[in-house]
Amino acid sequence: MILASAISSFGRYWLFMKRVFSVPDKWRVFYSRTIFEINKLGIDSIPLVIVISIFIGAVCTIQMVLNTSNPLLPAYSVGLATRDIVLLEFSNSILCLILAGKVGSNIASEIGTMRVTEQIDALDIMGVNSANYLVLPKVVGFVLFMPILDVLCIGTALLGGYGVAIFTDMITVSRYVYGIQAFFQEWYVWYGIIKSVVFAYIIASVAAYCGFFVKGGALEVGKASTNAVVSSSILILLMDVILTKLLLQ
Repeated sequence: MILASAISSFGRYWLFMKRVFSVPDKWRVFYSRTIFEINKLGIDSIPLVIVISIFIGAVCTIQMVLNTSNPLLPAYSVGLATRDIVLLEFSNSILCLILAGKVGSNIASEIGTMRVTEQIDALDIMGVNSANYLVLPKVVGFVLFMPILDVLCIGTALLGGYGVAIFTDMITVSRYVYGIQAFFQEWYVWYGIIKSVVFAYIIASVAAYCGFFVKGGALEVGKASTNAVVSSSILILLMDVILTKLLLQ
């Protein structure tokens, strides 16, 4: 029974995506709505990203100092390990898990509310492709802005570690800076951006799907929002494993 339900949901999701990625009826409306969604889903997430990244970068640096105090390890290992943790996992996977709670629940609750108040039905009656009109700008806007959030996260997380070097005597600034520069691989940055774009698509599309097919009232909207966060988080972790295997061989 569970397997049949999962297969049914999987098929309905891709049929829904087929409706979403159809050609917009009015490109001017699509562009204006995309800009609006970039502002709401992307730019409004910047303060959250900055605050979380600074503290996580500082914590990673402190943890590295405390766990790499072996005299056999080079002095730059703290900065190097902090940098690679931020580039490979935190700036994409962990950040997107956090954004799934903010952006995903926002999308699911907004579209779910429109469904239970029959606004989506009204769009369909008027001959508008409601899935394309409501969902495509959200998906495109969030996917386009996600690389900016990823790069911002990298910079502020490393800045958080730099603050530890400045305001404490745990590590010197010169050793930390040398560490984040040592053995740098540009591909790690592109790897993180690729993963963040895939995760952004998962967050926006899964949340929209959960909200679009809500049945009932306000209680079901809340359940759809929860399901969107849980489902997108599981898919992000699954795709994290797959992409890591494919991109870091």
